[in-house]
Amino acid sequence: MASSSEPPSDGRRRTLPAHEAYLRAVGERVRLVRSRRGMSRKALAIVSGVSERYLAELERGAGNASLLVLHQVADALGMHISDLVSDAAERPVDVTLILHQLERLTPTQLASARQLIARTFGTAKPSSGRRVALIGLRGAGKTTLGQRAAKALEVPFVELDREIERASGMELSEIFATHGQAMFRQLERQCLDAVIERFDAAVIATGGSLVTEPSTFERLLTTCFVVWLSAAPDEHMNRVIAQGDLRPMKDSPQAMDDLRNILDSRRALYAKADAVVDTSHKSDAEALGALLDTIEASRQG
Repeated sequence: MASSSEPPSDGRRRTLPAHEAYLRAVGERVRLVRSRRGMSRKALAIVSGVSERYLAELERGAGNASLLVLHQVADALGMHISDLVSDAAERPVDVTLILHQLERLTPTQLASARQLIARTFGTAKPSSGRRVALIGLRGAGKTTLGQRAAKALEVPFVELDREIERASGMELSEIFATHGQAMFRQLERQCLDAVIERFDAAVIATGGSLVTEPSTFERLLTTCFVVWLSAAPDEHMNRVIAQGDLRPMKDSPQAMDDLRNILDSRRALYAKADAVVDTSHKSDAEALGALLDTIEASRQG
């Protein structure tokens, strides 16, 4: 007789409440990361080779039995499933111990710990906020305000996406279509490193999704005075339409909902910036003044 731990003879597994909660959590994590990347489910299906139907099931918490099996094995081994299935080399013992220490800290303590590590072991921020990086969704004003701020500050203006296109010899859409997210992220990091190496003082406009790549975002935070240009979702949409560019909402009948989801999923990441300038309901001149005041305040601080 089969033991009670074996799956039913028809190949289906009983789904316990704890398993259902786990599958919902995995599905929500997939949805969150997809939204942060600015990818529609259709786009993810094309890149991953997984059907839209299956992705929809996964995101609503209806994953298959094999996922639960891996979870049960990892749980029995006393480890996270991510560690079990990772193809990366095993972490050094000190890294594992530090991670366990960090997990016990409050959000405020974690922020302080990150800043302490950056000051002690990372690249120090440029003095007086001379290298400024602008983050935020498309339509926040990173290019327009960045160019004007650079002119007022008499420093170079650098648009990171254009640097990526020059380095690759391809437009961004071609990079994604031909080589996918992984290649774009690699190019993005290489170009950011090159810009930081080249300019001690500059205004850098970054791509809206840079914050979703932890190592690249950490590099930005430790080498630049980072400003989040924030705006209300409807203003983002109106500016994007005015630019004639509906990425990443292209082909979506729920464009505004998609934009809100992207903004909501990235809000905690954008909030790690050194300062926030809200451009909502401001003229270009007013938004520029607010940005320059923020930069000046960082220099005096």
